[in-house]
Amino acid sequence: MGMELAGESFLTFWRERHLCTLTTLRPDGSPHVTPVGVTLDPAAGIARVITSRDSRKARNAAATGRVAVCQIDGRRWSTLEGRAVVRDDPAAVAEAERRYAERYRVPAPTPAASSSRSP
Repeated sequence: MGMELAGESFLTFWRERHLCTLTTLRPDGSPHVTPVGVTLDPAAGIARVITSRDSRKARNAAATGRVAVCQIDGRRWSTLEGRAVVRDDPAAVAEAERRYAERYRVPAPTPAASSSRSP
């Protein structure tokens, strides 16, 4: 289901505070799954994850562009699949950190922070 067709229950679920998983592909093609915080911008069609530029997840996302994020709460779950863009320009990182702080908490400073987005 595209975000443009998403109902209010979908959007409400993605506004709630839940831990998510990010799945990227390693160089050998095997999945790399990590717990992350994700923010959803349905108007822009973007899900954002913040991480350091040198993390395995950022390197995998940059190399393949293929990602999936999944959020689960009991019997409720939602998976978003798409193409990743790794951004490290200050404006994109600041926007990702602002959205993360709204949903979770102010993120800890990370050297060489970057922002990944999908779909």
